[in-house]
Amino acid sequence: MSVAFTKEGDSEAAAADLPDRPISPHPNLVTASGLVRLEADLAAARAAYAAAQQGDVAADRTAMARATRDLRYYNARRATAQLVETPPDREAVRFGCTVTFEREDGRRQTFRIVGEDEADPAAGSVSYISPLARALLGKAVGETATLAGAEVEITTIR
Repeated sequence: MSVAFTKEGDSEAAAADLPDRPISPHPNLVTASGLVRLEADLAAARAAYAAAQQGDVAADRTAMARATRDLRYYNARRATAQLVETPPDREAVRFGCTVTFEREDGRRQTFRIVGEDEADPAAGSVSYISPLARALLGKAVGETATLAGAEVEITTIR
């Protein structure tokens, strides 16, 4: 059979069948700022969905599929969000705290422990389920933790 008579899969149809964004099995803990960001992301997803509906859905199935997928994701994340207030005492590392620790080589690093959706290690925040956060949670100033096989000492908690 000639290639002219076969239907090639078009890339837009394939893109329109986007898989759902994975949702973590862990509790969806968020800080106050994380909840604000989550609500803003949900509003943006609703706006993108509305815009996709206004356009020619048949002509741009990719935009509609992306908007629908993101709307499902942010609706689910907002529905399961559990606001955790930062504890007033800074006796130990807790969710929402910012912790500074010193490595054996003298380097100091500071991270805030936050929810999964708000984590951004390059900006100084890590998820509470990350190995780094799990090693530090519950520790007090002066205590040590093991990170990647090396000891670190907690110097400040805020």
